[in-house]
Amino acid sequence: MVVESLEDLRKSIDNIDNAIVAMLAERFKVTNRVGYLKASHGLPAKDGDREALQHARIQELSRQYGLDPELASCVLDQVISKVVVNHEQIAKAI
Repeated sequence: MVVESLEDLRKSIDNIDNAIVAMLAERFKVTNRVGYLKASHGLPAKDGDREALQHARIQELSRQYGLDPELASCVLDQVISKVVVNHEQIAKAI
């Protein structure tokens, strides 16, 4: 049996955190493009139907990966809230 050190485990956590931040940054680059597209076509910043679909999809994915679906939904809520704010700001700016 291999015994991992606390330092090794923390390095793994740091690497995962780096990947999470990189993926969030990429996600927001894409959602900002969506914001410009919505604004240029007069579409609302918030899309409740899309949000519901995303929540269902994220909950299913979280179950597949063994992650608490409630946690996944809370994280998604935070991301969506920021996206909507960004879309509103983009719409005001153009």
